[in-house]
Amino acid sequence: MESSLKLGKIRGIEIGIHYSWLLVLALVTASLALGFFPQTFPALSPLASWLLGLVAALLLFVSVLIHELSHSLVAQSMGIRVRSIVLFIFGGVSSIEGEPRTARDEILVAIAGPLASIVLGVTFGALLLGLSGVSPELSALLTYLALTNLLLAAFNLIPGFPLDGGRVFRGLAWLATGSYARATNIATILGQAVAYIFIFGGLFMAFTGAFLSGIWIAFIGWFLNSAADAARRQSRLTTAFRGVRVRDLLKEEPPVTVPASLSLRDMVDEFVLQRNVRAVPVVDGQGDVVGIISIADIKKVPRERWDTATVAEAMTPADQMLALSPDDNAGEALQAMGQRDVAQVPVIDHGHLVGLLSRASILQFLHVREELGSRA
Repeated sequence: MESSLKLGKIRGIEIGIHYSWLLVLALVTASLALGFFPQTFPALSPLASWLLGLVAALLLFVSVLIHELSHSLVAQSMGIRVRSIVLFIFGGVSSIEGEPRTARDEILVAIAGPLASIVLGVTFGALLLGLSGVSPELSALLTYLALTNLLLAAFNLIPGFPLDGGRVFRGLAWLATGSYARATNIATILGQAVAYIFIFGGLFMAFTGAFLSGIWIAFIGWFLNSAADAARRQSRLTTAFRGVRVRDLLKEEPPVTVPASLSLRDMVDEFVLQRNVRAVPVVDGQGDVVGIISIADIKKVPRERWDTATVAEAMTPADQMLALSPDDNAGEALQAMGQRDVAQVPVIDHGHLVGLLSRASILQFLHVREELGSRA
């Protein structure tokens, strides 16, 4: 998920906030200032309620960040790469690359977040007891943070995939069945059942008086249902590509390349129009790959400059492009191409270009597997 604002990095993990987070920050602040704090602590002044609402909303999202960091740091300790954490309308999401290697890894990564929230809730509760009587403002703030962190843990432990509880359930099902694919199928079916309970329960609430709360719960159910369905599709792809390497999808003929000194006009005339290629690796005088150029790159250059501008000026340089190894897993390659939104990727072996992997070749592979009766 693209974030609108980068906040920095923690242990190499990029932290960001999505546009929707700003809306939720305002809504949570307003609901606390107008509802929770005045009702729970009537002695607070309106100004104090608004200031506490803002501070509590910010600390709530810090708590969510700690929750997500717990998942990410445990994943890192297992050698799984974590690209980013983004705070958004539903809380937060960690971008963890690759699937867990074992059921134990799945359970440990999933349970880390709720455990962190429980620790935070208990800590804020202990501070509330230890500092009771210091000030009503501090008591109000600690009460809210203790309750919300415990509720966050309880909500995430619901066995509805892809909530943390659903992932723990998948890990347990994986242990029981010995099959990651079967465990994912079982967990996502349960997740969709939980999602429909949220949807129909929310709609019932909406039509019986609690309209806003009901719509919000139904919306959460819709989100969970969509996420569970996406997880099932991802599992099928993982199963289809198990044991398949990038080299297995490459065509046998030598890959087409273009010299860096070629003009964009010649690139368009000789390669795009005549050979119907959309992306081509770029090589220097020694034949080393120095980048890749696509139709999208060419279109960024004004047409009147195509006669004088070279491929080197328009290409994506090698240090910025996605490149694959022949031994990379094909499924992970497809996932990386989707994350970078590229349709063709150079395949390089010990510095030498050995082919160009395209989404079309991957889809053709899946189509053949499907025709042969292998579910993909």
